[in-house]
Amino acid sequence: QVQLVESGGGLVQAGESLTLSCVAQGSILRINGMGWYRQAPGKQRELVALISSGGSTNYADSVKGRFAISRDNAKNTVYLQMNGLKPDDTAVYYCNAAMVRFDILPPSEYDYWGQGTQVTVSS
Repeated sequence: QVQLVESGGGLVQAGESLTLSCVAQGSILRINGMGWYRQAPGKQRELVALISSGGSTNYADSVKGRFAISRDNAKNTVYLQMNGLKPDDTAVYYCNAAMVRFDILPPSEYDYWGQGTQVTVSS
C-alpha cells in the first residue's frame, strides 16, 4: 500500500503565505518526480510545480516568482511554499508522485495522487 498525505491548506487573505506538505507513505522503494497540481471550481486540473529526484524544478507561468517547490528525500516529503497569494490561486491542491514500490515485482514506476487540500484566498 502506498499513499500521499497532504496538509497545510486553509483560508488566507490576498498577499499572505501558506506552505503545503505532502508525505509519501508505504512500501516505497524510490520516488522519482513529484509535483503539485490544482483544480479550481469549473476548471480542469492544472500543473503548478514539478521537482525531479535531483532537485530540478519547473513552474506554471502563473506562479513563477511566488511559489517554490522543494523536497526532503529522507522524509519522502514534498513542499509547496506559496507567497503573495491571490484570489485566483483558490483551488484544491493535489500532490502527485511517481514512485517505485518494493512490494510489486518487477519494480515499476506508478503514478500516485493525494486526496487534495483546499486553499482559499480571499480578496
